Amino acid sequence: MTDPFSFLVSDASLSPDAPKQSHWCNIAYWEHRTRVGRLYPVYQPAVSIFYDLPQGTGFCLGQLSLDQRSSTVQRTRGKIGYGLLLSKEPDGVWAYNRSQHPIFVNSPTLDVPGSHSLVVRKVMSGYSIKVFDYERSSMLRHGAESKLLDGPYDPNSVRISFAKGWGPCYSRQFITSCPCWLEILLNNHR
Repeated sequence: MTDPFSFLVSDASLSPDAPKQSHWCNIAYWEHRTRVGRLYPVYQPAVSIFYDLPQGTGFCLGQLSLDQRSSTVQRTRGKIGYGLLLSKEPDGVWAYNRSQHPIFVNSPTLDVPGSHSLVVRKVMSGYSIKVFDYERSSMLRHGAESKLLDGPYDPNSVRISFAKGWGPCYSRQFITSCPCWLEILLNNHR
């Protein structure tokens, strides 16, 4: 005799014995110093982060609401467009700029070893960059002490600003002065 309720557990992922898929990163969206929305966990090897992408899947920043936005934030949000594709690869994490405007990136593995200055890379539309290098991160963790001038230091985080740069070469010294930016919080390597 067959179990009349067997259809209830037909999905193996619902089984208590099924391995739990963990997320490889969380994404936080910020407008200046204010985090907007919840952390967005990423389970798939790649995620699109965009403002408005018809029939797109991923993290849609256009859906996040905030009571009051400055005109600068509104203009910058309008420049995000197709945004970026964030991809976990065997050698690290890559960002591909799908926007019509540059993105600006900082991570511990992009900084110059032994330097006390912040390195922010400008990535033009249509280009990509390895925003986090697993091998380099491992070397940094086992060596140098970290001194960043831009707030608390997280050796497993990446900061990406849309359309506006920050740091020693820009009028905005801190990422919290940028209208729209992301914080990529990496959970584990590989």
